[in-house]
Amino acid sequence: MNNRLKVLRAERDWSQADLAQALGVSRQTVNALETGRYDPSLPLAFKIARVFGQPIEAIFTED
Repeated sequence: MNNRLKVLRAERDWSQADLAQALGVSRQTVNALETGRYDPSLPLAFKIARVFGQPIEAIFTED
């Protein structure tokens, strides 16, 4: 699954640690999400969408 997390995070000038804190996950989890090594659970995907104020489909796309 592809995602726009790194771009969205950069637009806000957030570090991976900043995003991790907002999501309640570790920085390593954010890194794994950004690099595509980990697909988020549905609850985490909804939380990410809320943090960025965008629908899930605008953040995550199929390969």
